[in-house]
Amino acid sequence: MHAGIDKEAISTGTSKELEEEDIRYWSKATAAEKFETITYLRECFYGSEATTGRLQRVYTVFKRS
Repeated sequence: MHAGIDKEAISTGTSKELEEEDIRYWSKATAAEKFETITYLRECFYGSEATTGRLQRVYTVFKRS
């Protein structure tokens, strides 16, 4: 069952116009919507384990001269 492309969800314009549209959209989004999107993107890039566990701490030690 292929639903096809929702042509109403596609927007066109210059990169500056699209960036401004993104800024307007995210400035109106709630904190919960932003958190859900970040969680979704973390799962896409790093897998489901990235959102089920804790964030890894990274320590860097520099030798002073």
